[in-house]
Amino acid sequence: MARTAVPGRLAAPLATLVARPRAMAVAGALTIAFSAILVKQSGVSPSTAAIFRCAYAIPVLGALAWREDRRLGPRGPRDRMLAAVAGVLFAADLIFWHHAIKDVGAGLSTVLGNLQVAFVPLAAWLLLGERPGARVLATLPLVLSGVLLISGALESGAYGDDPTQGVIFGVATGVAYAGFILVLRAGGSDLRRGAGPLFDATWVAAIAAVAAGAVIGDADLVPTWPAHAWLVTLALSSQVVGWLLISASLPRLPAAQTSLLLTIQPVCSVMLAAALFGEAPSALQLVGVAAILAGLVLVARVRAPVTEGI
Repeated sequence: MARTAVPGRLAAPLATLVARPRAMAVAGALTIAFSAILVKQSGVSPSTAAIFRCAYAIPVLGALAWREDRRLGPRGPRDRMLAAVAGVLFAADLIFWHHAIKDVGAGLSTVLGNLQVAFVPLAAWLLLGERPGARVLATLPLVLSGVLLISGALESGAYGDDPTQGVIFGVATGVAYAGFILVLRAGGSDLRRGAGPLFDATWVAAIAAVAAGAVIGDADLVPTWPAHAWLVTLALSSQVVGWLLISASLPRLPAAQTSLLLTIQPVCSVMLAAALFGEAPSALQLVGVAAILAGLVLVARVRAPVTEGI
């Protein structure tokens, strides 16, 4: 596999990271764990957060993609089309998720969005004919029980402005997120390219978010400061650094293993939301979080391939 020459002291750490795709996935998951926090701090509408998270990342990702194309030649039309489809799914994922953040908080919404771990094997069954194992089917009742508990349907003191609606948006997030990961992974067949597929997905997601925001009626294309500062931070940290790391790891790992490693994000998000915003889910909601995370780990647990370590 060809490697990009990196001058000076950066060469060795970057080479080490590229050689350890699970380490890249973990580092990416830790970076995007702050996404919901930054969205909530910005105080903008769901569509506006999706638009500017992508828009501010486009120049950086575009420059990196241009350098890749100069070195390796243009990407094939199939890969570019798959990246564009991934962008539409990513826009849907972000908008659904940002609505869930408003309804049920930064921590719980991130847990619900990571239902993608359970949805990936189900999507593979429906679309690719890959029948899920007995373990996947056996964990579905556990995961669905966790969703029910987070929704607050069984109690009157559940955390969130509208926990039931938040769960609906959270489940929709998980479906869109699963599709995004599967399609982006399929479009990243050239392991030498990390920025190109993500750049295409990001600019398409920005356009799709503008269109969706216009239909929904919540797109503010001129947010004020300090909202812009939070959105710039969100774009450069999560969309550029976090997703460059994750998208580079996707083609190098089994889909289920990547999904498992990404569950680090909701765990960290729940802790950050509690520490920074004082979010205090009820006891039943916390049981629901534990049930979902246990189910996700059981669904996605696979044997590590050969020598790569975190």
